[in-house]
Amino acid sequence: MTLALALAGGLCYFIGTCRVGSGTYHSLGSGVFIGFICGLVYGDITTGLLIGASINLVYLGVVAPAGQIPSDEIMASSVAIPLALAGGLSAEMAVSLAVPFGLLGVFLDQIRRTTNIYWLHKADKYAAEGNERGIFLCGTWYPLAITFAIRFIPVFTLLFLGSDAVYTILDILPGWLTTGLSVAGGLMPAIGFAIILKSIGNAKLLPYFFIGFFLIQYLGISTMAAAIFGACIALIVFFNSQNEKEASAS
Repeated sequence: MTLALALAGGLCYFIGTCRVGSGTYHSLGSGVFIGFICGLVYGDITTGLLIGASINLVYLGVVAPAGQIPSDEIMASSVAIPLALAGGLSAEMAVSLAVPFGLLGVFLDQIRRTTNIYWLHKADKYAAEGNERGIFLCGTWYPLAITFAIRFIPVFTLLFLGSDAVYTILDILPGWLTTGLSVAGGLMPAIGFAIILKSIGNAKLLPYFFIGFFLIQYLGISTMAAAIFGACIALIVFFNSQNEKEASAS
């Protein structure tokens, strides 16, 4: 594993989880974006995007109830994509590697939440004293420093020092096991689609799903065009609902 690729993986994990700029961190932590960055560093953007998109599909329908993530897509992508690029692994094998690292990321997130409690109480103390600078530091730079240590260091160390061990283990594994992992990795994106389909299984939302499906299937429009149509329909529905609320209120 090259130093540059290990740095890219560690920084992607930190940037994707530091939550600076609430409107952007969801995109910066996606598997596609991490795949693009790691592919750019490695010199193979196409493969990086392919692997990142495959991992993205697994977590397509994953939600975080009450803010508690069931699996950390960002760590899964930040570790599995550099490992797959450097080791020449297929997208299916990368997905299989990503899942256990996603579970490890949940443990790291619990550590982050626990340490943030300390800064919260510290900020309360500064608030009682009227110390605005102390409140600002406890709400920004101190948690960011801890987040960097929790996020960047483990991933960088794992990629820089542990990659050779991962490849050695993959060489030792019997063929039937690696084949099974590849098959499982190929099925996991389908599970992601199943989860998202279940979430839109509401009878009121299904017509929109079928409209999009048949537009692409029978009219042959591109996915981008379908997305534009979908955004316009969503805006029309939203504005109509707002008008109905205003009318009922008046």
